[in-house]
Amino acid sequence: MYIDFYYVVLVMPALLLSLWAQFKVKSTFAKYSRVKSSRGVTGAEAARLLMQSNNIANVSIEPVSGSLTDHYDPGHHVLRLSQPVYNQTSIAAIGVAAHETGHAIQHARGYGPLGLRSTLVPVANIGSSLGPWIAIAGFALSFPVLFNVGIVLFAGAVAFYLITLPVEINASSRAMAILKQNQILTPEELSGVKKVLTAAAMTYVASALTAIMSLLRLLLMRRRR
Repeated sequence: MYIDFYYVVLVMPALLLSLWAQFKVKSTFAKYSRVKSSRGVTGAEAARLLMQSNNIANVSIEPVSGSLTDHYDPGHHVLRLSQPVYNQTSIAAIGVAAHETGHAIQHARGYGPLGLRSTLVPVANIGSSLGPWIAIAGFALSFPVLFNVGIVLFAGAVAFYLITLPVEINASSRAMAILKQNQILTPEELSGVKKVLTAAAMTYVASALTAIMSLLRLLLMRRRR
């Protein structure tokens, strides 16, 4: 029976870390979703207040279905908040809303890595979905050119994951700073928000590590071939 040694040694540990990170962010969010903020503002209201304090008037706030599906759409200037965030007054909801507002502030301030990440989205979509399969096909068929094409495509996806890290960390840092500056949460509540955002950051670290290990696996397979 064939065993992919590189997958077991490189990719599988990263996947396990990714699963743990997903569990951690969901459990941490659930924990602090049960802690109501002292001011009683909802996630949407907090985002609106924070954008007003940063002179951002061209971004609309909309609800979106799902859980932890919150995101900022720079192409349409829309901040979309999930149901557990939009209408809820928990410190978890306010923290997530502030994080996404951080992306809106990045966009308004011309934060370079955010623009680069947006540019890489089409490359990442193609590279992550097709790159590994093309590379494996080239490996199986002993077709080096096809293998190299797959590696190059997947490398574009890896670049996206890597640039995502500073973008997300910076957004969380902005979130903590503007929440404190505008006194929307107490110091004790901010401590809970920090735990939620730190758990969320771990999911991006795990995703980047998984992508890097997967690319390294392909490169080692190419070298062996």
